[in-house]
Amino acid sequence: MNFSEFRSRDGVALAALLAQKEVSPVELMQIAIEAAERFNAHTNMISYTDFDGALDRARQHQVVAGKFSGLPFLLKDSGLASTDLPTSIGSSLFERTTAQSDSTLAMRFRDAGFISFARSTVPEMCMAPTTEARRNGGPTRNPFDPSRSSGGSSGGAAVAVACGVVPVAHGSDGGGSIRIPASCCGIFGLKPTRGRVPMGPFRGEGWGGLACDGVLTRTVRDTARALDLIAGIEPGAPYAAPPGDHFEAALDRPFERPLRIAVWQDPWGLAVDQACLEAVRQTAQLCEALGHEVVQIEASDFDYAAFINAIVTVMAANITLSARTKLAAERRDPTEAELEPAILNGFQIGARLSAPDYAAAINKLHATGRMMARMMDGYDLLLTPTLASLPVKLGTIPTSEPDFRAFRHKAGELTPFLAVVNASGQPAASLPLWREQGLPVGVQLIGQFGREDLVLRLASELEKSELWQAARQWPSVNSDG
Repeated sequence: MNFSEFRSRDGVALAALLAQKEVSPVELMQIAIEAAERFNAHTNMISYTDFDGALDRARQHQVVAGKFSGLPFLLKDSGLASTDLPTSIGSSLFERTTAQSDSTLAMRFRDAGFISFARSTVPEMCMAPTTEARRNGGPTRNPFDPSRSSGGSSGGAAVAVACGVVPVAHGSDGGGSIRIPASCCGIFGLKPTRGRVPMGPFRGEGWGGLACDGVLTRTVRDTARALDLIAGIEPGAPYAAPPGDHFEAALDRPFERPLRIAVWQDPWGLAVDQACLEAVRQTAQLCEALGHEVVQIEASDFDYAAFINAIVTVMAANITLSARTKLAAERRDPTEAELEPAILNGFQIGARLSAPDYAAAINKLHATGRMMARMMDGYDLLLTPTLASLPVKLGTIPTSEPDFRAFRHKAGELTPFLAVVNASGQPAASLPLWREQGLPVGVQLIGQFGREDLVLRLASELEKSELWQAARQWPSVNSDG
């Protein structure tokens, strides 16, 4: 098998070839490693590697049918504890942090059959919607336009999937960090329901319940199978999603009735590019052509600026906790050499917070969840733009910004449809359904809490459309196989 043949197949198809012994885990790993080295030179998507160790694990791997058994895989450099690879969380402060034992999710990825061979790049402490960490030695570039962002914080993962280095990669989402890069890179990215995918055993929640883990893929069925394999209640966890499994098996099941789909395009007066609105319009028309009911709605009254301030509080508190834990033995604060200006200012904000400040921020996030529930009352799904603009130019939202609050408000202008869903805990996915000026433009489907099945089933229906197929492209940069 050559690279072109490898990337023409999704994870499910490659897993079938592995189960039939038509290819071996070692053969696929060699292809993935070679592709990673080639594309990384142009995009800077890889943080840490363990090519030799991965090849050894591939040689020893026993293929099991029905999983992703023997498939090359990337872990996000997000701090997810894995004994396979160190992590930096995109920061010099946390350089080469190692784990003595695996997180529950890392074990589930391994049990699913994935073989991790590298970490994908992230912005510092996963705090930005674009992947431009100083620690990475330069930005992670969009594979369709190197002057633009790949998105963040799962930027490296999205680039790898978009280029065909791997069909499935780990991602996480605390304010859009799966959906932003999925939109920027023209792939599929699902943020699961809060509590669907385990976060333990070393922590109970991320960012006050905003954050969750998942995957980025090129096909809907790859995400559905991955969710089947990694989802499930973790004993002792503070959150649990409603029961839900067999997501892959449900993809082709006909809908019992037409879905009621609400379309929301005006995020409290913030500007949205015409290309993003056109992507939603085309998708809404397609949904109607498929027999579903589509209704235009207006957003509920909501103080979006106050919501972003609440996120600033929660993120700043977590920066301070993480940095102080790392430096506890030295009894000092981080330096300018260890944290970028925006993140260092976030540390300083966090150090000044009071307990009432944090409690009020959590209350605001919970109120946001109730607002989203009211918006979706009576509807199966909510259709929105993923982002408010095309992939931004590199340097547009820089962590060199010395004011963390201003930095996060600028990020919020790009992502008004995203972080509200993290606050509510609902499932949501970015679908690659449009192109403008050669750049991917995603649309977002938001489901009711616990209803990934409807998001995935409608996404699978849309995936068969000419609209989706026309938007699906491979990057041209050094991509010959």
